[in-house]
Formats: sequence, C-alpha cells, structure tokens
Amino acid sequence: MAKQTQSFSCNTCGAVYTKWTGRCEACGEWNSIAEDVPLAAGPKGKTLGAGRGRRVELGDLSTTEAPLQRALFGLEELDRVLGGGLVPASAILVGGDPGIGKSTILLQAAAHFARSGKKSIYVSGEEATSQIRMRAQRLNLSDAPVKLAAETNLRDVLTMLEAERPDLVIIDSIQTMWADHVESAPGSVSQVRATAHELVTFAKKRGVSVILVGHVTKEGQIAGPRVVEHMVDTVLYFEGERGHQFRILRAVKNRFGPADEIGVFEMTGAGLQQVTNPSALFLSERDKPAPGSVVFAGIEGTRPLLVEIQALVAPSTLATPRRAVVGSDSARLAMIIAVLESRCGVSFGGHDVYLNIAGGMRVSEPAADLAVAAALVSSREGIALPPDTVVFGEISLSGALRPITQAEVRVKEATKLGFSTAYAPSRMKLTGESGMTINRVEDLGGFLTACFENKTES
Repeated sequence: MAKQTQSFSCNTCGAVYTKWTGRCEACGEWNSIAEDVPLAAGPKGKTLGAGRGRRVELGDLSTTEAPLQRALFGLEELDRVLGGGLVPASAILVGGDPGIGKSTILLQAAAHFARSGKKSIYVSGEEATSQIRMRAQRLNLSDAPVKLAAETNLRDVLTMLEAERPDLVIIDSIQTMWADHVESAPGSVSQVRATAHELVTFAKKRGVSVILVGHVTKEGQIAGPRVVEHMVDTVLYFEGERGHQFRILRAVKNRFGPADEIGVFEMTGAGLQQVTNPSALFLSERDKPAPGSVVFAGIEGTRPLLVEIQALVAPSTLATPRRAVVGSDSARLAMIIAVLESRCGVSFGGHDVYLNIAGGMRVSEPAADLAVAAALVSSREGIALPPDTVVFGEISLSGALRPITQAEVRVKEATKLGFSTAYAPSRMKLTGESGMTINRVEDLGGFLTACFENKTES
C-alpha cells in the first residue's frame, strides 16, 4: 500500500502545499494554511480510495421534471437583483458595511415572503428576539407571521430547521454561527467554512432557501474564506454612503440570473423603500448647469441608469497635486488625465483634481470615460455643458473613442427623462429613432472641439 502523504491547503484561497508554511504564497495571508485530513469512508475509518462507495446515479440534460417556480418576495427591486425571484433550494450570501441596512432589508423581505403564505424563519446570532421585534415594530411589520430564533449553535439550528421545514431561512450572520465539531472560535476561517458548508448542503437536500448575512473586512470584501462565495448560488453586496439616503443592492454572482444587476433603495424612517426610477432620483437634485457637471448614461446589469459625474479642478500649491476620487476608479482617472494632457494638450499640472459620482453611486464601466473627461475639461475651463446633454464612450490610450454596448438602451432612457442631445463615439450603431440628436465624434480631441467650441486651452 502506498504511503499516505500529508497535504496542506490555504483556507482563504485554496492553494495546496506539501508542507506547512506560515504565509500563503498565493494570496499573502498569514496563518491560513491547515492540514487536509483524509475523508472517512465508513465506521472503520478507511481513507477515501481504500474502500468502495455507493454508485452515483447519472442523468442527462433532457428531463421530464417540472421547471422550478421562483417565489416572489414582493419587493420588486430585490426580485430584480435575484433574476426574477427566489429559486427554491438556493443559497444566497449578502454582505455590506456595518449599519448599511442588511438586517433591515432582510427582515422586510422575510415579512413580505411570510405574508404571501410561505413559511419564513429569521435566525439571529447578534440580537435577541425582543430586539428583532422592536425593529419590526419600527418598520410596521409586527403582524407578519415570521418565526424568530436567537441561536448560534449550528447543530441546534439545523435540528430546528429539520423539524420546521421552512421555505426560507435567514441566518444573521454566518460569522456568529459555530459548529461544535470544529475546534476554533466563532468567526474564524474554519468555523465560517464549516457552518456555510453545512447550511448550503441542508438547503440543497431539503429544498429550503437559505440567505446568509456576511460581515465585510475594511477592504470591503466579505470576511472569511473566499470558498464560501463559491459554495453559494448568489452573492449580493449592499452598498451606499453613510451621508446619502440611497442604498444599492448589487449582484456580483448569480447562477440563476444576470450578474451586476442592481436594486436601488432609499433609507427612510420606516425602513428601506424601493426606488423604481433611480435615474430620475439621482438627477433630481441637479440645479442650474454648472462647470464640472456632466450626465452619464450608464448600464448596471440590465438596467439603464443616468447619473451625474461631478469634477472640480482647482489650482494647487502642493508639489504633488491631489487626486481624490469618490465612486469611481482612481487608476482610470489617472489614465484619462494622461490622455487629455498627451493627446489634447489640456494640462492638469499644478491643479488638484476631485471627482465624485453624485448620489453615492459607484461607476466602474469604461463607458464613463468620455463623461469623466468632459467633466474635467468643463471644470478646468469653466464652461458648463447644456443641461439637456448626456455623454458616454470609452477612451483608448491613443485618444480614439471606442464603441460601447447597449447604446440604444442608454439613449432611450435619456430621452424618457427629457434629454435631447447625446455625444457618443462615431462607430456606434445608433438609429436616432428616439428623436434625440446624436453628435458622433471620432476621438477625444474632436469631442472637445465640438462640445466646448474651441474654447479649451492648455
């Protein structure tokens, strides 16, 4: 019989090693490498491969089974993010900053779900049941038939779920759950991985939908091993700025629907309210036209979304001028400034540059490049764009404008909100049937000339 060799793996990224080391070379985490214990095949403790297991039944792609029916929460924004509702036996992971509203929206979702005739259980490891009832009273949800439990022992939770057989269970949060067969503290990598595995397995075997709440690190990532995000079917992030009332629920992984789909909510005294027309809400606080303010027609998932990009370029007395970004990518801003200086002769040396996405939104798609460049030049030259103008397009390092996707959808959304002029790359397929005037530009220099009427100076 061949000698069994030891194997070690990283609890964070899953990298495999032949010996223990203090630091994972793949992800850089310290003390995350543990020994992999061979699986037991039966009561005799035979290792995997030393005994025979049961034969696994195989199927094919064609089936006579009825398709799974999604269950609607009754919150249109949440159902949109999930791809059209909750899929039975699915596992969902929800992350977000402390105090952003994760527990609030999930309690509202559980109440709507229970009122539709489905059995819903809310398990909290952070609050007592009396505290949950107090929050439910504030949200006017006291009459919802939601079952509550305050427990952290995973074995007791699974026993309760086995007896109750709910349609939906919410675990708030996965970091507070602990399994008594794992020798580590609650919230540790081993505990989070073990408890998440048990809950996901229970969901698949018993047909129960499970929503797990996850804490996030200071970098904004869900705390614990990344393998948990691979276990679940859907990963949602709850985003938003403390100073803004808007909250964005974003799907970063979804096996049953489009990724990067978003739902928009507004934080009020009565909880989170849905925003059915986020474009109008994000643009509602725009005053008269001002230099540095440009409207960008973007796409979030399948939804067109108009947001205001604000820039401020001010003289600086510092040897190294400031570059501050809120809601966008700082590296992308540096690239756009470099292209403006190199290809168009618009100098930002000796100037502080501030960039902000209004309303607490975060924009990451390259289609916002042209709107960012327009905002920078507008603030630099003190020239305001017309209030009925939207801008979109990707900028290459040569200064050329590259076409983007779903241009027709962006134009239709802008037309619906009263915009009549758009600046877009020339090689895009736009019919103009919406009645909007489309100004097609070849490169960044041509855009500056057409948009600012040759008033830009280096």
